[in-house]
Amino acid sequence: MRQREVIAGLGAAAAWPVDLCAQPARKISRIGMLETTDAALNRANLDAFRAGLRALGYVEGQNLAIEYRSADGRAERFAAHAAELVASKVDVIVTRGTPAALAARDASPTIPVVMAASGEPFGTGVVAGLASPGGHVTGLSSFNNELEPKRLELLSEFVPSIKRVGALYGNPVFSARWEVLKASARVRGLEAVLLDVRMPADLEPAFAAAARDGVDALTISIDGLTQANRTIIAALAAKHPLPAIYPAKEFVDAGGLFAYGVSYPDLYFRAATFVDKILKGANPADLPVEQPTKFELVINLKAAKALGITVPLSLQARADEVIK
Repeated sequence: MRQREVIAGLGAAAAWPVDLCAQPARKISRIGMLETTDAALNRANLDAFRAGLRALGYVEGQNLAIEYRSADGRAERFAAHAAELVASKVDVIVTRGTPAALAARDASPTIPVVMAASGEPFGTGVVAGLASPGGHVTGLSSFNNELEPKRLELLSEFVPSIKRVGALYGNPVFSARWEVLKASARVRGLEAVLLDVRMPADLEPAFAAAARDGVDALTISIDGLTQANRTIIAALAAKHPLPAIYPAKEFVDAGGLFAYGVSYPDLYFRAATFVDKILKGANPADLPVEQPTKFELVINLKAAKALGITVPLSLQARADEVIK
């Protein structure tokens, strides 16, 4: 072909309609997040999730969009928010907590659900089994029931004189955890007292009743209500005053005494891998629910001093983080 024909051909190509020359648009993966608290309170976990996605090649504004919905500590809101995410045609829904996972599962029979953390995914029927989840839900367990005896052991080390321990539980699916705590308390010769709270207005009366009825220390559950009100809970524990062990570092960051539990940012980082596999065609039913691998003990010496507690040096040495 002569040079002038090549140039003419290029000129003709330049005149073609733009839509015929354009590259195919990059697919944007749409992820819905059904959360217990707003994005500001959930920042550490959300940052970890985004970091996990970035490591797998997903960047917001380029090939990723995140739709975030928060129940703000009110579990009854999950169903409506899950329906909104389904209507917005997200590809995957990521959840925090058992009530959110149940709401997302029930909102659509086909949209995959990834649990970033769920305390009781098997016992509550979210999945058929951990090794073989079945259905369209998979993800990570936060292992909370199994950690109650350890929390009680640590609480006894902090306050060796305790006789009555109060359990502040704000989630109706915690019956199994309550049974575990009662059994562990009996082994230690302690009396367990249930403080059943369902809304923010229940918190002040629950703390007042615990102090009035001779409760020596508290173990706090992790659920939408306690997460959304963690600063208030830490302040009430200081006010009454009652030593308390919390289930996650975020409560200590809010002023709580100490915490032992899984690293939730680590779970969220790992949840990104589930999302990636599903977006690439994996069936959630074939992805086993994974257990946590990273646990942390965090101690707030400032809160301990305010309560008149001297934290044993042996405990400080075992802590992953000590806040002074």
